[in-house]
Amino acid sequence: MTGSTVLDRGRAAFDDHRWEAAFEAFTEADRDDRLGGPDLERLSTVALLLGREDEGIDLATRAHEAFLGIEDRAGAARCATWIGLYLGGKGDEARSSGWLARARRIAGTADGSATAEGLLLVAAALEALYSGEPAGAERTFAEAFAAADRVGDRDAMTLAQLGQGQALIMLGKPAPGLALLDEAMVAVTAGEVSPVASGVVYCSVIGTCHLAFDVRRAREWTIALERWCGERPDMVMFTGQCQAHRAALYSLHGAWSDAMAAARVAQERVRIGDWSGAFGAWYEEAEVHRLRGEFDAAERSYHRAGEGGYPPQPGLALLRLAQGRVRDARALVHAAIGEADPATRRQLLVAVVEIELAAGDAAAAREAADELTAAALDAAVPMVRALAARSDAAVRIEEGDAEGALDELRSAWRILQELDMPYDAARCRVLTARARRALADEDSASMELDAARAVFEELGAVPDVIAVDALSRRAPGAPPTPLTPREIEVVRLVAEGKTNRAIAGELYVSEKTVDRHLSNVFTKLGISSRAAATAYAYEHALI
Repeated sequence: MTGSTVLDRGRAAFDDHRWEAAFEAFTEADRDDRLGGPDLERLSTVALLLGREDEGIDLATRAHEAFLGIEDRAGAARCATWIGLYLGGKGDEARSSGWLARARRIAGTADGSATAEGLLLVAAALEALYSGEPAGAERTFAEAFAAADRVGDRDAMTLAQLGQGQALIMLGKPAPGLALLDEAMVAVTAGEVSPVASGVVYCSVIGTCHLAFDVRRAREWTIALERWCGERPDMVMFTGQCQAHRAALYSLHGAWSDAMAAARVAQERVRIGDWSGAFGAWYEEAEVHRLRGEFDAAERSYHRAGEGGYPPQPGLALLRLAQGRVRDARALVHAAIGEADPATRRQLLVAVVEIELAAGDAAAAREAADELTAAALDAAVPMVRALAARSDAAVRIEEGDAEGALDELRSAWRILQELDMPYDAARCRVLTARARRALADEDSASMELDAARAVFEELGAVPDVIAVDALSRRAPGAPPTPLTPREIEVVRLVAEGKTNRAIAGELYVSEKTVDRHLSNVFTKLGISSRAAATAYAYEHALI
């Protein structure tokens, strides 16, 4: 087969999104007669989409050099900018900075360098965004869009809209920000944007929708992303992130087994080349483990998520709370919120309210709840309104305003039901029971607790089932414990979140002895998990 025929086959496969076939044809053509800059760009794109990262970067470097060889400085600057953007997204700051500096130098001396100006401004705006300067980033993204629009660079235009929308959301302006994200998605779904830029926009838009609590948009665009990935079955890049986004939606809607399955698929896609899905793949798995009361497994998964460079919050802080380590939970969530942009801060406020109430600081909880309520008024997003109302109700109960709490809880429960978020809706019912009990309406409180327990039991939310049972049978004077003094010591240390090895070290016994004590505890109490032992310790005032 002649070189030109093989090359034509590669280009046709590229246009049809048949990445493996395109890779084979371009590679064969490159062996016969070294490819020029445009075809090397295509081959680099295909290699990256197939998860062959090192090969993709090497090919992009060759494309850059090929453009320089024919004095196409605009093409060389474009390749250098994309390499810099890709490396920056991975966190390889030194190499990213070097490539972007080269791109600016080349573009600054090139005739027609305006063709690279928009993309270079996108890179500068991203640097400001990641440095915690959303206001400056928003202005630079607007400049990038204008520059790209002048030369018809659809990739740069769409990435600029994406970035400007993200910056506005970080600045606490979700409505105009989400509108820009929708506009960027229109360009992607219309096929106006290149494959890599399309994947970046899909995944970033969905992640930002979750950050803005816009579950309806997140669901719509996740379905679109899943369809887009499905039409490219041999693609690796972006598929891990797609599965992680699916896991997040499954988790919200109470399909925890499906969420776990999607998270495991995401981890496999990460293993074969989609590094972008690493954080979500492990974080979503950790969330399901935490909600099920599988605390040791959750701990491992949160730490795997954290290895990607992002703090696994608020999940890890809520795990510490579930383990009874309230002081650690407060430290973690306050450290996270102190460094957060406004959008991320809103996401953390729900956990802040819960943790501060557990710590007995109603004033701090009130401050966080009021901030979340103000954000809900600005956002006009149903999920934010529901979580803000539920948080406000929890604080009102502690402040003695049970009647006011009930008004908030009715509104929150209705929204969460409409959004098909059973776990969060059931938590509203637990708070409703507490408010009813404070108003001496024990019959209504019991009905609410029974309804909540049924949901938690169906979901497998073991810690919540235990908590509801404790509320249901709450009575003056805890019953005497059947545990021995040594078994009580073991249960106390379990409730503090210590592993069997740590408990053995603290009690100066073997791990086998700790295992035996725990086995006896589980048998005597009729329980089967460390979470249940922790709940028992608190219910019976053992700690």
